[in-house]
Amino acid sequence: MQAEQEDRFQEFVRARWSHLVRTAYLLTGDAHHAEDLTQTALAKAYRSWRRVSRSDNPEAYVRRMLVNCNSDRFRKRRVAESLTAAPPEVAGRDEAVSWADERSALLTALAGLPPRQRAVVVMRYWEDLSEAEVADVLGCSPGTVKSQASKGLAKLRTYPGLAQIMDAAGQGGSR
Repeated sequence: MQAEQEDRFQEFVRARWSHLVRTAYLLTGDAHHAEDLTQTALAKAYRSWRRVSRSDNPEAYVRRMLVNCNSDRFRKRRVAESLTAAPPEVAGRDEAVSWADERSALLTALAGLPPRQRAVVVMRYWEDLSEAEVADVLGCSPGTVKSQASKGLAKLRTYPGLAQIMDAAGQGGSR
């Protein structure tokens, strides 16, 4: 890689590192896995930086790499472990659920979604991307994004403690 390309890559990483790690955290539910996932995606981006930097939206390109790396990680993990049928009990809002409890409940619920639904929900409602932008990142149609978001939100609503959080965030109704 030429020095100029190297500098542009380093500038990209400095500017987007925190955002990518936060997105990875929501995808993985674990801070260490999030950093590993981000590093893996950025290593792949580095190897093909010339192509990535020439794309219309390098951040979307790297975000797609992040989602794909997470899907690969999830497939490998699924062979080694299975998810429990139900998440741990979470206190209700009327019992003064703290922010940490809400965060824990959300991460537990997100972990129960299939990787594709989880990616759609995170990008659509955490990163606030449009359906078209999410479709572009995931390489699918906007209709697929709509259906995956709908299914993901419906499943999230079934988790104890999340209904109140989603209602408070304006996600309680159907979209």
